[in-house]
Formats: sequence, C-alpha cells, structure tokens
Amino acid sequence: MKKTNKFLIFLIAIVTMLFIVPTFSNAATISVKDEESLNDAVSRANVGDIITLENNITVTKPIVIAKELTIMGNGYTVTGSSDWTSTSGNQTMFTAQASSAKLTLKNINLQNGPKYGVQSYDGATVILDDVSITGFKYGGVLANGGSVEVVNLHLGYNGTNSNNGIEIDKGSAATHNPSLVMNGVLVSDTTENVVRIAENGYLTEFTITNSSTTTNKVVIAGNTVALTDANDNIIAESTIPDKATANTDVKKVIVTLISNGETNKIAVDSGKTITQDFLKSHINIPENYQLDGFYIDAQYSNEFDFNNPLNSDTTIYAKISEIPTVTPAPEIPAEPEKDETPKTGIQNYMGISLLVIILSTIAFIYTKKKDIKG
Repeated sequence: MKKTNKFLIFLIAIVTMLFIVPTFSNAATISVKDEESLNDAVSRANVGDIITLENNITVTKPIVIAKELTIMGNGYTVTGSSDWTSTSGNQTMFTAQASSAKLTLKNINLQNGPKYGVQSYDGATVILDDVSITGFKYGGVLANGGSVEVVNLHLGYNGTNSNNGIEIDKGSAATHNPSLVMNGVLVSDTTENVVRIAENGYLTEFTITNSSTTTNKVVIAGNTVALTDANDNIIAESTIPDKATANTDVKKVIVTLISNGETNKIAVDSGKTITQDFLKSHINIPENYQLDGFYIDAQYSNEFDFNNPLNSDTTIYAKISEIPTVTPAPEIPAEPEKDETPKTGIQNYMGISLLVIILSTIAFIYTKKKDIKG
C-alpha cells in the first residue's frame, strides 16, 4: 500500500512538472549573408526555424515561404535588384503562401521592387514587427486573401502615381477572405492610401481587428476605412468599394470638428453620445481666447445637442473668441483724512488757560490807561 502511495505521489509530481516547466523551443537559427544563402535557408528550414541576416542583401527574384518561419533582419536591408525575375507571375519580394504558411519579419528593412514588399496569400499569415517598407511600385503590403498583423510597421512611399501602403485584396484564385490585425504601431510617411481596399471585383468581404492595446487603429466608418492615432484622431482615410463588406469589431462614425480655422476628424463609436470635455480635448485654445460653445452651423446659431447619439458622420463647429481686454479705471486721488482724534483734557485746559491770560492782559492794560487819565 505504501509503495502504491509513493508511486502515485511520484506520478503526480512528474505530471505537475510537465505543466510547470516551460516548454523549450527546438527552433534552429540559420545565418545568411547573401541571396543564395537566404534562398537555401528558406528551402531547408524546418517549421519554426529562425533565419538571421548578417549583411544587407540584394535579391533578384521573389522569396516564397510555405511554412512557419521567422526572418530576423538585425537592422539590415533587403533590396530588390533592377535585374528582377518573376516567379510564376509573382513579383512580390516576400510572399507567405498557403494556409500553413506563417512568416514573421522582425527588425528588417525592405526597399525597391516591381510590385509589393510583402504579401500574405490565400490563408497565409504575415506578422510585421519592427519592419520598414519603401520604394515598391505597386504597394508596401498586400493582404491577398491572407492575414496581415501589424506590430510595428513603418511605411515609406510605395506606389507609382499614388501611394499604396497596405492593400486589402482577394485574387481570382484565392479562396480565403483577407484580414488586417492592428496590434501595435503603424507609421506612414504619407497620409494617402495608408490602408486601401482594392476594387477588382473578387473582393466581397474582409475583416478588420484591433487589439485592446494597439496604439493605431484601423476603423470602419460608413463607407470609409480610416487609420487613427492613440486619441482616435483620423490620420488617413480611403473609400471602401460598394461591393466590399467590412467585418469589424466596432462600427464608427466620423466627427469633423472645426475650430479657429483648423479641421480635425475624430472616429467615435456609432450610436454613442459624446461630451463637451471629449471635444475640448481635441482642440487647441490659444492664450487669451475662450471657448463659447459647440454648434452645428458655421454661423453659430444652432447649438450641438450632446444628448443625441451619433448615428452618422457629423460636423461640429467650436466657437472660439478673444477674451475682451478690460481697461482699468483711472485712479482718483484720495482726500486727506480729517483729524477726528478726540481732544484730551490737557489740550482743553491749555486752551482755556491761554484765553484767561489774554483776557487778563487786556483788562490790565485797560485799567492802567484809566488810572493815567484820572
């Protein structure tokens, strides 16, 4: 019996240790320094392996990933050669292809290429963490029936006639709908088409998700997809094609706030009310100016009703006026104060004594004169 108890205790301890002790990754790290070693590493790497760059690399053809891999750039740059060869019509620099593919790019710069910098295709996932993409003729990032997660992404100018930062699309052969997950910071050198929904007829549905801790959000407001900052100010926006339906965590409306000649667009939850303090936090009141109220017209004749929920895009005007300068009244010289100090007894006696002396002197002189005449 005692042996059985000891065995059970030992078994429980072993099982407990399996849950407590952390699982160590068997991922291998493969170092590369040129295009040939990079392609070779992608080809022979096992699922979950990490490829690390030891140098800047110039590539002449697309790199296609069909497994789970991490490419650690160590701050180096992968540049597309002017002598570029497409692969089966694909001209994107990095493509995660097939639903089993998951490509994580970390601490890496991508620049110059005939189409896109990175693509997630048909169920594949791309995670962009500390990545900079610039100089690609079609766009920076393409969610082509796949998922793109932004952790830390910098977008330079990508496109030909207009900028095209992140494009959400679905090719004719793709079977999955694309999605974009915001989970950190997205910075763009331009506000044009930072996030753009494609118009090719195949895209009918896409999904936008924002994590609870993300700094920048991508939101849907009516027929607009908009990028916001941490305070819900809209940085960039573009129109959603009529055929495309957006699945999103929160529906938004756009409040256009006009104050003192400045226009600010803010994304707010649809169907909710806002407060004066909320609007005040989005305007700058210069020194010696005051806020006189919020109105729905530029003439400031109709005040905005804060009790009404916002169900559609709304324009609000903040009336700001200069605080009147108050001229102080001239100072009038004060009248001298009267001596209202009560007289003391000594002062009264001195006055009487002086009067007696004067009268006595007059009487004495008068008597003398009379004696002389007599």
